[in-house]
Amino acid sequence: MNNGKTAVIVVAAGRGTRMNHAVPKQFLPLEGKPILAHTLLNLAKIPEVDSITLVVNEDRIQWCKETIVNKYNIKKVEGIIGGGSTRGKSVLNGLMSLDKQTEIVAIHDGVRPFVGESLFKNIIKQAEEFGAAICAIPLRDTLKKIDKENEVKSTYDREGFWLVQTPQAFRYSLILKAYEKAEKDGFQATDDAAIVERLPHPVKIVEGSPLNIKITTPEDLVLAEAIYEIIYS
Repeated sequence: MNNGKTAVIVVAAGRGTRMNHAVPKQFLPLEGKPILAHTLLNLAKIPEVDSITLVVNEDRIQWCKETIVNKYNIKKVEGIIGGGSTRGKSVLNGLMSLDKQTEIVAIHDGVRPFVGESLFKNIIKQAEEFGAAICAIPLRDTLKKIDKENEVKSTYDREGFWLVQTPQAFRYSLILKAYEKAEKDGFQATDDAAIVERLPHPVKIVEGSPLNIKITTPEDLVLAEAIYEIIYS
């Protein structure tokens, strides 16, 4: 049973180059609000979330405070801090800023605005029991490896392959130890679970949701608008 705080670190320091837009993707509008605002508002509604720390680029801290957190009265956002030169450094900045009474920390992408309450609760429950838990969906398409000339080199059995999402949740002491080790070793990964795996420590999988998309391209934004209609219509 978690008797300490459950904190969420929302990582939103990316530049969003794949969106091909002058404005970083997390600040683009979705149904009249920035994508990041939707993400924070959904997280703030979850009773198990005690606090949210938002990690953004230094030059966006005041803008996020005024235009998102204050405007939409998101009281659970207790801190807005500057990110680092990589995603890993941004997460570590967030971890170092947390209240030391934090028991569980969930790390979530700022551009995943449709995380559901039941999924979040399940992730937290598994993290309390096992120390580390992530959500993912099983791969349904054929998986092939190609070379630099776009020629197929091999085909893999999709059994056992999953597409990873966020949130990813951990005991605070565990994820902090893992990130400090990664920083010392100069190790970088594309998700937080990989940082924990190399300790080593087992990571539990929880089935995620196909609606829990990460908005990174113009096509994703179109899909997000359709998902919004499905959820809120």
